[in-house]
Amino acid sequence: MARDSPRQVVQHATNFSEASRRPRTESPSASTLGRVDLFDTASLDPAGLPKASPTSPLAVRMRPRDLSEVAGQSHLLTPGAPLRRLVDGSEGRAAPTSVVLWGPPGTGKTTLAYLVARGSNRSFVELSGVSAGVKEIREVIATAKRALASGGPEMVLFIDEVHRFSKSQQDALLPAVENRWVTLIAATTENPSFSVISPLLSRSIMLTLHPLDDAELGLLIDRAVGDDRGLGGSVRLTAQARDQLIRLSGGDARRALTILEAAAGAVADSAGQDDDVADSEPGPGQAVIEPADVQRAIDVAAVRYDKDGDQHYDVISAFIKSVRGSDVDAALGYLARMIEAGEDPRFIARRIIILAAEDVGMADPQALPIAVAAAQAVQLIGLPEGRIPLAEAVVYLATAPKSNAAYLAIDAAIGDVRAGKIGMVPPHLRDAHYAGAGRLGHGEGYVYAHDEPYGIAGQQYAPDELAGRRYYTPTDRGYERQVAARLTKIHQLLDPNGQAGDAADG
Repeated sequence: MARDSPRQVVQHATNFSEASRRPRTESPSASTLGRVDLFDTASLDPAGLPKASPTSPLAVRMRPRDLSEVAGQSHLLTPGAPLRRLVDGSEGRAAPTSVVLWGPPGTGKTTLAYLVARGSNRSFVELSGVSAGVKEIREVIATAKRALASGGPEMVLFIDEVHRFSKSQQDALLPAVENRWVTLIAATTENPSFSVISPLLSRSIMLTLHPLDDAELGLLIDRAVGDDRGLGGSVRLTAQARDQLIRLSGGDARRALTILEAAAGAVADSAGQDDDVADSEPGPGQAVIEPADVQRAIDVAAVRYDKDGDQHYDVISAFIKSVRGSDVDAALGYLARMIEAGEDPRFIARRIIILAAEDVGMADPQALPIAVAAAQAVQLIGLPEGRIPLAEAVVYLATAPKSNAAYLAIDAAIGDVRAGKIGMVPPHLRDAHYAGAGRLGHGEGYVYAHDEPYGIAGQQYAPDELAGRRYYTPTDRGYERQVAARLTKIHQLLDPNGQAGDAADG
């Protein structure tokens, strides 16, 4: 069944509002409930709730009917929790008025919205962040207000992919949430702190959904194999195939059931069974799904990575910290994840250059040229071959000695400049090449370093205000140990009186 358009959604809710004014002796029908078909292939049962057909995808047929069938998210469904009160249909002002569900795909955001609709006596309307506009939002809210004014129930407004709403679209929701004209359930795969406006967040309870773990995915897979709504026992997974399916799913329940359905269809076809595996009768000829069947059902596991969202920042953050922490294997794993997800290799190369300068630094001065060479190689040859110089640079940086002394030094110097601690350039260091500079004393007394022993001239270089100020403090790691020993001698030659400089604050 096709998903209703926003205008049809409003008409459904309007039908309910009108019907609520008429006396009735039986439960309202689907048309009067105003509930929206949450699933593309679902129909409405007599109570007005979505009902999957035998031809619906396996993930739709196996959608939980109540909380007992929900796998995962137990931290959100404990008795008394805000979401649990919504699902249980709690009434009164203590119930939440707005909830933002944040989590990766396949973790149950839409399912929980469906269960809220089932558990409460509210009307239910769904809008998509992709297609709905301000006009549709206002029409739905106006319908909800009319229903409340006529004594009808409160509306649950479910907005899928709310992060796709513009600021003006989200602003349009504020009066309805503020005045409790609707109970808003907004679902997003993006961090709401970045994708949802602050006024709406401040009026909402933000709940985080987690990817399903292996045990929870296994439970869903086993149920789908044996349940009559699913495959009805017509196929059997080997233990190895089950483990592979869980691994490929990446914590995504919908993905697990989609791959399972594809694998089941493949083995049914190869065994000469009926195409509709769910209707096949189990028996001695029960089809067996092997790891190879799972692999044929999907070429490459989809990498959970959004180049414009949280995963982009989370993965690159973990990559940087793994290199800095010298865990070469973890760093290579994150590198592979970015490459397979289609991350721009130039972005990765730039981060590697920054890593070389910031985290390896003078402990191994070769790190920076190697990182730059890897970036140039990627620019010349591209992917997939570019993965090799990137990997070489990552291995070099992760296994190199680490120092951020140069990074801390420049930041301390910049801090002084921003604080106004700059002083005047000493006269003997000022430009003396132009006519009249000598009369101003510029260059007078300057000592040419190459004329001095060791090529170091013992004279003041910093402004008076910063004389003796020390920004760079080398570590004792890698090549920087040699730098530290040489720097000690340099300081002695620059300051023959042996007065210690002031270390810059970190």
